[in-house]
Amino acid sequence: MASQSGTLYGIGVGPGDPDLITVKAVKILRQVSTVFAAGSTKNGYSLARDIVKEYVGETQIEKMSFPMTRDKKTLTEAWEGNARRALEVVEAGTDAAFVTLGDPLTYSTFSYLLRTVKRLAPHIRIVTVPGITSYQAAAAMSNMPIAEGEESVHLISGAKGGATLRKAIDSSENIVMLKTYKHFDDIYQTLEDLGLLDHCVLFSRLGLDGESVVQDLRSLKSKKMPYLSLLIVKRNGLVRAALGARAANLPARRVAPQSVYAENPRC
Repeated sequence: MASQSGTLYGIGVGPGDPDLITVKAVKILRQVSTVFAAGSTKNGYSLARDIVKEYVGETQIEKMSFPMTRDKKTLTEAWEGNARRALEVVEAGTDAAFVTLGDPLTYSTFSYLLRTVKRLAPHIRIVTVPGITSYQAAAAMSNMPIAEGEESVHLISGAKGGATLRKAIDSSENIVMLKTYKHFDDIYQTLEDLGLLDHCVLFSRLGLDGESVVQDLRSLKSKKMPYLSLLIVKRNGLVRAALGARAANLPARRVAPQSVYAENPRC
């Protein structure tokens, strides 16, 4: 181990649009010796790498693969292997950054890396740089407030379907559901059972090719959702995002820079 170890940075690079990465993140990325980018073991692609490559040299970026599985043994081996690779760099006395979509501490692979590095090498300095989340980007591009006044918000995962939504809806006026792609059929059925189909908007691939915003969820019944999809549910109904907005359904795709969000006339 070097006499003085480097720093490991966990950096959120935003939801997909390279312009939504923070100034602080860019400054750090230009200073570190190695950038690790999260990706799946199923392929060589990494969206996080694509976002940051214009800010750092391509040779500086190393993909760090994480398996898409719930097998604890496989996951533990992957986390430890990736943590040890990061430690090779920082214990040699140089700084490294791990980049991940959205925010590094919100449903992120960085949280597993962070936990493992802390266990293996508690002396290593770790700095987390927050990033813009997909649901913040969704609210901004549609001019739809996430919450107002004394309202509450629940951030939940749809990785296991609609069960969590059933539990959360009675105690919150606003639900943000991430990871909706795999079990969308069950999520759709839950929304239908709860009478909420007219109270939500589904966003997919924000800031990327194929970006879509759908308010008429009935048009999505039995369809497969893109991997990067999220749902915002307003229990008390969708409301006007701006004074004087016309009551009209959201288009299937954003076509103009101004707000496409408007009140659902059924609510």
